Amino acid sequence: MQKNYIYRGGFYLVGLLVLALGISLNTKTGLGVSPIISVSYSISTIWNLNFGNMTMVLYCIFVLVEMLLHTILCRKELKREDIALEHANEMNLKLVLIMDFLQIPLSLVFTRFFNVFGAWIPDLKTDCAGSFAGTFAGRLFFLIIAIILTGIGAAMSLNMRIIPNPGDGIVQAIADTIHKSTGFTKNCFDLFNICVTISVGLIFAHHLVGIGLGTVLAVIGVGRAIAAFNYLFYEKTKTLAGL
Repeated sequence: MQKNYIYRGGFYLVGLLVLALGISLNTKTGLGVSPIISVSYSISTIWNLNFGNMTMVLYCIFVLVEMLLHTILCRKELKREDIALEHANEMNLKLVLIMDFLQIPLSLVFTRFFNVFGAWIPDLKTDCAGSFAGTFAGRLFFLIIAIILTGIGAAMSLNMRIIPNPGDGIVQAIADTIHKSTGFTKNCFDLFNICVTISVGLIFAHHLVGIGLGTVLAVIGVGRAIAAFNYLFYEKTKTLAGL
């Protein structure tokens, strides 16, 4: 049993690390970033702020929205004529809110990975000009790698069912509240983030910031990478983690 917990925690931490690496590499290609962090990326780029810190702020907003939605959802499920059921729902709400809140310290660690990888990985378009990595073909190649890494990292961390990344947690909370599928909600939430990023760029920088080919490919490719990883490794990792 203890060995299973070690595997579970190991898969979860490695998943977060790979996810942060994939997202960071995506931003360094200069072809557009993934929708979920496009808002923080555009703000940090326009005002020359720390990308990891701005993503932390964004994630905290996500967590607060999650807590609000979960509170509304649980309140609607309360049946006041059944005292025992009401007490159970109250206890369930407290547990859910605690799990939501724990996403904040998780985000603090996760966004520090962005700063580490951001300092380590060069900007391919400028720093690698004159080499294959700086060409469009080279940047596209690394973008594909970034999307695959993002999918693998997301799958590994989510499958362990510990604490979700706020970007995934808010999508699930919205889906539960509006009674729509997670996939549909994810597409709508990505579109919302893209619209906000486009607005921020056009209003304050007078051009698009963070939106490009990489954004479109991330919307399409990350989900496919998650599906492929789960097809190949889900059962094996689930068995090792004791799930």
